[in-house]
Amino acid sequence: MSSEPPELADLERFRQSGLRLDAEGRWWHEGQEVTHAGLKRGFHRWLDRLEDGRYVLRLDQQRYVYVDVDDAPFIVRTLIISLKGDSLQTVTLKLSDESEEALDFAHLRIASSGVFYCRVKGDFEARFSRQAWQLLAAHLEEREAGYGVEVGGTWFVLKEAGD
Repeated sequence: MSSEPPELADLERFRQSGLRLDAEGRWWHEGQEVTHAGLKRGFHRWLDRLEDGRYVLRLDQQRYVYVDVDDAPFIVRTLIISLKGDSLQTVTLKLSDESEEALDFAHLRIASSGVFYCRVKGDFEARFSRQAWQLLAAHLEEREAGYGVEVGGTWFVLKEAGD
């Protein structure tokens, strides 16, 4: 028998949504893929994380449901690359929630599997899609310090992600 008051136990049970976000950024509900574009957009926009690290879809401080996230909660779908001659100047990420933001090269990492990750929206992880990975990989170089990329005259070493 649970030691929690019945109201808290009921609330925790109701927060079990059956929602899952897979490593490719697809939403699932109890084994069925969510295909409605507006619903998927809403799920991405409501995605948040509790202090204990669990992912939730949050409407406000008190109203949220739990979500299982297989890998990173956001996917970098593609990149907008700005060049000056052959020199990389900026990279804008187009994310799975349809938002855009500048790539912070200081937080760009590569996993042992070869997948790129970066930080987005403050401190969320984003996994690069194959398309985004290929666009960025075309600008990587190997130097003494390792693989990296030069952006606007600054060299950024590609860090290893903790798998």
